[in-house]
Amino acid sequence: MSGDGYADRILRVNLSQWTVGKIPYQKEWKEQYIGGRGLGVRLVYDIVDPATDPLSGGNAIVLAAGPLTGSGMPLGSRYSVVAKSPLTGTLSSSNSGGFFGTELRRAGVDAVVVEGHSKAPVYLWIQDGECEIRDASPYWGMNTDRAMEGIQRDLAEPKARVACIGPAGERLARVAAIMNDHGRAAGRGGMGAVFGSKRLKAVAVLGDGRAPRGNPEEFSRVRDVVREKIEKSGTNKGGLRRYGTAGIMNVINESHLLPTRNYQASHFEKAEAVSGERMSETLVDRVTACYSCSVACGRETRAGELKGYGPEYETLWAFGPDCGVSNLAAIAQANYLCNELGLDTVSTGSTIACAMELSSRGYIREDIRFGDEKAIVDLVRLMGFREGVGDALAEGSLRFSSAAGHPELSMSVKGQELPGYDPRGLQGQGLEYATSVRGACHVYGNMVYPEVFGVPVKLDPSVDEGKAEWVMRLQDLAAALDSAGVCLFTFRALSAADYAAMIAAVTGIPVDEASLLRAGERIWNLQRLFNTRAGFSRKDDTLPPRLLEEPISTGSAAGRVWRREPLLSEYYRVRGWDEEGRPTQEKLAALGIP
Repeated sequence: MSGDGYADRILRVNLSQWTVGKIPYQKEWKEQYIGGRGLGVRLVYDIVDPATDPLSGGNAIVLAAGPLTGSGMPLGSRYSVVAKSPLTGTLSSSNSGGFFGTELRRAGVDAVVVEGHSKAPVYLWIQDGECEIRDASPYWGMNTDRAMEGIQRDLAEPKARVACIGPAGERLARVAAIMNDHGRAAGRGGMGAVFGSKRLKAVAVLGDGRAPRGNPEEFSRVRDVVREKIEKSGTNKGGLRRYGTAGIMNVINESHLLPTRNYQASHFEKAEAVSGERMSETLVDRVTACYSCSVACGRETRAGELKGYGPEYETLWAFGPDCGVSNLAAIAQANYLCNELGLDTVSTGSTIACAMELSSRGYIREDIRFGDEKAIVDLVRLMGFREGVGDALAEGSLRFSSAAGHPELSMSVKGQELPGYDPRGLQGQGLEYATSVRGACHVYGNMVYPEVFGVPVKLDPSVDEGKAEWVMRLQDLAAALDSAGVCLFTFRALSAADYAAMIAAVTGIPVDEASLLRAGERIWNLQRLFNTRAGFSRKDDTLPPRLLEEPISTGSAAGRVWRREPLLSEYYRVRGWDEEGRPTQEKLAALGIP
């Protein structure tokens, strides 16, 4: 331990050579990239050629915790998975909560870098700073729950935390997730397929230490201040606590911003049937929380004879309104199956919705209809095992619709499927989708907060003015929070200055609001630079044609489309990029990017 809040241990595993080494944790990485996503982005940027096939041994995947992960700071439980995405080709990250990240820190490890390709299935066993490569052949083919439990039995360590893939990742589904703690997912970008390409079934961790703290006295003071702010904000008592993330379903629908039937409409007539309120009445067994979380937005649920974790809002939307389905039990079953097979629920549900529209227009021979509640469950199974039409669907909606001759029906950006907020009624959120460095995303800079919920201030969702600056700030802040290892839901109660104080208290390294946002900007620009070298340009910073040309037909947003210009040009200007969206030499030099 270094005494500055970091374990100072980055493990480097090469599965081709069957070796385990260590990378020195450079002081400048802590100061400039914080940890978590930022550290992972820097490591992948240094190791991976942007032209590398994401499913080749040349790709590297990083599991990294931040300094707040497991520290005891409120909602400090997150870890990031970073690699070149097989879904998008971008330098991408996916973020997950639960307890895995905390256990990684307790085991005395800040990050694990995995390179190469094993000839046989393996898993990594990390305990107290050391790592072994172990045979995973007995678990290859198992679903995620069985694999987690089997590895714990094999280790005789029931308290070990396991992050693993299911059959979808093993079969290189580009929408495959990495699951931990049974119901938590590093879902977006196909990170599970990167594990699968390396024949890496799982990473298991256990530690008997405590996440380090650089300044114990200041830690206690700041922790108490943050707890009080969260308490006063009502974040741990409001709708998020009562109904989980699904509690916003009716709000988004009543605002006519709920994408329905593959974004053909923005209002679902049966949204109440799949709302958080209805889920609480019919499915929820108990409330769950990640490490050090007083909000407890998680849900253990039961649908008929089946039980599991979730569904979250995005899952309810993707399998529900987006597919025209109003049967809550069927949506829950599709969600459970995604967790077991290791599939990202957003991309999986959205890809099925795309197939439904292709079918309804006669563009594919399969009969897949909107509203078919049985189909969503059956198709999830086919996608997870890559059987029948599921083999093509597992490639994601853009590749599937392109093969059918109609890529315009994929509701995606850079190949990643859009989440459940219609950007035609949210100009800032549309800009965030279009410019996101990992493809369509709402957590890489969530403009839904100010444009819908008025947090931290209420912005008019219909106007362009000032949105570029807001999008940039929230993108940079989200990058910093992913790197610190804290949940984004704290944004409802805390400011950038609060986050800076939390990091400074844990690490003892001076951090203020300006340096925090500067770190986020540095991370964002490094991802953009990698993507530029991988072939991405201005042409990729856009939304599907439907959202540019077909107006919303109902509600207060009726008649609106997303206006790419002048928003995009203004965004490039405030970012300090050139007209093609490339970071300039001056900008890179100012950020200290090599």
